[in-house]
Amino acid sequence: MMNNTLKKQYKFSSGTKITGKWHKQQYTIIKELGFGANGIVYLARNGADHVALKMSDSSMSVTSEVNVLKAFAKVQGAPLGPSLLDVDDWEIRGRKIPFYVMEYIQGPDLLSFVQSKGFSWTGVLVVQLLNDLDRIHQEGWVFGDLKPDNLIVTGPPYKIRCIDVGGTTMQGRAIKEFTEFFDRGYWLGHSRKAEPSYDLFSAAMILINLSYPKRFNKNGGGGIEQLKSAVMAKPELKKFRVPIMHAIEGKFASAHEMRQSMLETLSVKTAESQGSPSASKPRSKPMKVTRQQLKKQKSGGGFLETVLVVLIVTLLYVLYIYGELL
Repeated sequence: MMNNTLKKQYKFSSGTKITGKWHKQQYTIIKELGFGANGIVYLARNGADHVALKMSDSSMSVTSEVNVLKAFAKVQGAPLGPSLLDVDDWEIRGRKIPFYVMEYIQGPDLLSFVQSKGFSWTGVLVVQLLNDLDRIHQEGWVFGDLKPDNLIVTGPPYKIRCIDVGGTTMQGRAIKEFTEFFDRGYWLGHSRKAEPSYDLFSAAMILINLSYPKRFNKNGGGGIEQLKSAVMAKPELKKFRVPIMHAIEGKFASAHEMRQSMLETLSVKTAESQGSPSASKPRSKPMKVTRQQLKKQKSGGGFLETVLVVLIVTLLYVLYIYGELL
């Protein structure tokens, strides 16, 4: 995290005006949105528009994150992260502060959304997330610091969006930024190499976090068994135990594979809720027919048969008489 000394240096009050040295765009700070290892983010106003403005003490960090946003913009399909709007420097009291401006994505973070709308939304949103991660991975990136705080739900229609790309790392390098609860190294002692399986471990931990909003610390050395116990202790997580545990154990080769596993789990849940033949819903018992009802059915059927026979015999007799007269 950004140390407190640096945070104080970058603490600016509401109403502070920032003018870019090169592009001359002016921004008015409204409030702080958050801060991390690479800088602090403010909600700001540019004319009538609301934007997110991130400033840092490192021009290299700004350049790196700007390059990530530019790379994301080239990925086909729905936007993965916020749109990049401006990159500039701000000169104040003899020092230069690098900053960039991006689209302000409005909505609750993933954890707040699930707590408000219900856990039933979890599967659908995580499937969306895995689809986005698959596209990021195909472009050679790993999100890295993947957690509910960095995921915003917009809509309706509800759509998950990734924000704060400060931890996004090129595959093969060391993860730049992480949060312990979602970190493979913290729980399993495995490497923090930027690879798809790192993000998938974090995605599994997001599912767990949505059921344990206050999170929890590892007992002793942590490990797979503690996480498995946490999953099995919650009925809503137990239903997703296969994709969760496979992601934790590194059994998925891609986000696409984990997404397919999630979809299979969701299809089983849907079938059960709709009462399909494969569900465990008890079948309706055959209706019992009393002896009187059976006798009545038989007598009714016999009467119809008698009338039909009489009509046929009468018709044949008429034809016979007609033939004799000729």
